[in-house]
Amino acid sequence: MIYAVKEISVNCFREQSDPLLTRAQLWAGLQQKARNGVPFIPAMTHCEVLEDSEHGLLREVAIRGKSARERVTFYPPKKTVFARLSGPVDGLIVNEILEGPDGDLKLRFSFALQLVDVDSGTESERKFSASMCEDYSSAVDSALAEIRRAVKAGQL
Repeated sequence: MIYAVKEISVNCFREQSDPLLTRAQLWAGLQQKARNGVPFIPAMTHCEVLEDSEHGLLREVAIRGKSARERVTFYPPKKTVFARLSGPVDGLIVNEILEGPDGDLKLRFSFALQLVDVDSGTESERKFSASMCEDYSSAVDSALAEIRRAVKAGQL
């Protein structure tokens, strides 16, 4: 099993020209990311919603050329949980909006994933782990950048 967590402060280290983001804007951005992750995740090339409901959705994605199906559950306005249902990787991905005691908003992405057809502890798993950790670390930064872009453009 491969685990990774990345948490960033949303408003503390922004550029002066960047707007202060609210929880509502972050939540709207995470919902957009669930519905179409392509602008938010550099490694994702395809995202199609197959079913949509008030509490979540079912989607088909392609990441690094590999297709997968995910069940996304919404826990407004705090987190989205992505459960892999098919594809070469099983596991969970969680995107959370956190708030510190000082009111500082944070965005945290975490995952627990496992390759379906690869034994734990192998070189293949280690290579996969390194690429996934890099992808998901950059996904937090790119997701926040895309949310900021959408807010600046008046889309959120």
